[in-house]
Amino acid sequence: MTHRLIRTLLGTPLRCAGICASVTALVAGCASKPPAPPPPPAPAPVVVVTPAPIVLAPAPAFTGKTSGARNPRDYRKDAASHLYAANSSRIFKGKMPPLLHAVGVLQVNIDGRGNVTGLSWMRAPSHAPDVMAEIERSVRRAAPYPAPIQLGAVTYTDTWLWHKSGRFQLDTLTEGQL
Repeated sequence: MTHRLIRTLLGTPLRCAGICASVTALVAGCASKPPAPPPPPAPAPVVVVTPAPIVLAPAPAFTGKTSGARNPRDYRKDAASHLYAANSSRIFKGKMPPLLHAVGVLQVNIDGRGNVTGLSWMRAPSHAPDVMAEIERSVRRAAPYPAPIQLGAVTYTDTWLWHKSGRFQLDTLTEGQL
């Protein structure tokens, strides 16, 4: 009897398929909605890193010799005296002989603290490269020079009078020639 009751209620197979579809739709409509997709992730916060300011230690106070020269010509006297003091055993005493081993004209750049920042030959004694090298060494070894406080930095020129003995005079402080 059960078959007959089902057949009576459902009728033909086509009608049965329609009823099944309706029940399925009805059941599907009763189901809860699918969950909403998760929200997109929030953008990462932008972190701005400000570098710490660089704090430089103050320069140590200058305690060396100073020059009050107001022009390169006056500074040349201070530099020549400084070179003589640094090379006292190598200074030619008295008048230079008429024939010298070498004569050179050198420009020297001095910064505001008396350091040598450059050398430039205006008249190089190229026939005596050993003398050129020794003059350059002597100039650099004598640093620091008196700081040119009035000038900030200075370029001065002096003439080196070189005797064959290895002793010299500077034109600025020369005792002359025989």
